[in-house]
Amino acid sequence: MTNEIPVDQLPTTEDEWRARLNPEEFRVLRQAGTEPAWTGEYVNTHTPGTYACRACGARLFSSETKFDSHCGWPSFDEALPGTIRYVEDRSYGMVRTEVRCARCDSHLGHVFYGERQTPKDTRYCINSVSVRLNPDA
Repeated sequence: MTNEIPVDQLPTTEDEWRARLNPEEFRVLRQAGTEPAWTGEYVNTHTPGTYACRACGARLFSSETKFDSHCGWPSFDEALPGTIRYVEDRSYGMVRTEVRCARCDSHLGHVFYGERQTPKDTRYCINSVSVRLNPDA
């Protein structure tokens, strides 16, 4: 079960998001921040379930696609179809692919390819503060 916010009730301004989210959630989700490595609540979690956007509740990742990448953030090798928006990120003098929730446009983290960590050769590096685990019943 997710706590998905109905589309017509999603905040439309950053002030509305600031009122809905705590300061750290706002910094990461709405200002494209990053939580410090190894500090997120889901880095070492192996609980079966679905990870949803902490801002709007949209389902994003299955725990079946989560793997230990040893990078300091939760990693997944696949997103649920149609749930992610991809944005070129040229910050910090490099080119990366930012991933955002397709439903509410909140920042989740980045995706990397070609690291050979899984058969899908993909690593979604996601901030724990950007998602909420909904455990299987």
